[in-house]
Amino acid sequence: MAADEPSLKRQRHNDGDEHQSSTVALYVPPPDADHDAHSKIRTSNLASSTMKLSGHKGSVYCLAYDPLGEVLCSGSFDSTCLLWNASGHCQNINVLSGHKNAILDVKFTNDSERIITASADFNLGVYDAMTGARIKRFMGHKGIVNACDVCSEGSPSLAVSASDDRTARLWDARIRGEVGSFEDEYQITAVAYANDGQVVYTGGIDNCITAWDVRQMRRSMTMKGHSDTITCLSLNPKGTHLLSNSMDGTMRTWDIRPFVDDAAGGKKRHDKTFVGGTHNAEKGLLNCAWSADGMMVTGGSADCVVHIWDELSAEELYCLPGHSGCVNAVIFHPKENIIASASSDKSIYVGELS
Repeated sequence: MAADEPSLKRQRHNDGDEHQSSTVALYVPPPDADHDAHSKIRTSNLASSTMKLSGHKGSVYCLAYDPLGEVLCSGSFDSTCLLWNASGHCQNINVLSGHKNAILDVKFTNDSERIITASADFNLGVYDAMTGARIKRFMGHKGIVNACDVCSEGSPSLAVSASDDRTARLWDARIRGEVGSFEDEYQITAVAYANDGQVVYTGGIDNCITAWDVRQMRRSMTMKGHSDTITCLSLNPKGTHLLSNSMDGTMRTWDIRPFVDDAAGGKKRHDKTFVGGTHNAEKGLLNCAWSADGMMVTGGSADCVVHIWDELSAEELYCLPGHSGCVNAVIFHPKENIIASASSDKSIYVGELS
């Protein structure tokens, strides 16, 4: 018995070592250290990874970042646009007023100095982005102005609008009245301006996308594929593809480069189809948008969820809940990994993409 005691003591000593080493392995850092470790993963200048912006008194229909990514503009059923800081705590910094009905679309000019608004009061407004003062009104439409767009590479004074009066009209802030007009057979609900300003793309209740030559002032091409009203058109940053959102529940991309043969047996201009988003009985003009690098696309959806797809594979990357109403507009930040969404629940969410 005496000979066995030392071995028993050594065994108890080893058990203690094992217990001590396991305690070290399970060590949990204090809360402060854990917080610091997570805070380094942040990918933007937002004060929080997700922020809710409130201030509108009605459904928020449209959003736009200025090209520098410093200001976010939102347009609403309450006839106003609110300007928000795009970083930090996203404070409300100004209010754009003057319209007499809902604001359905909003765009910054390519120099970030002016804001173009399209309204259900049949008019467009031109506002100073710094002061919030209205500089000019574009009057001439005889129906609701559903959408507007600006030329990303041309003069910041140029704009185009689409209306229920079946026309798309060209405007120049330096000139009184319209510069030109394209007349269609049906109401036009969406419009996009080519990067070089030479072509205008329109979509409407005829389910077709029409290209109009600005120099010759005539229709140059029609692209078919959607089976219901087209609610939004958006050009990718390179200007080679067009993204469309439709009430048929799909978003599609179209190759708009010249010399693409669209005849039978040739290459079709329709490129990809993105499914997952929905439209409802409200028949809202839900938007669509590209990321700054053209690698992701997104669009409004009636299921209260923000959907984001990979452009290359057409697979859904993100499905982000949070809104309690139809998501009318979703846009990407031009510089950072941030997305903003606007909803019929009167709120705006701004958040980082992980």
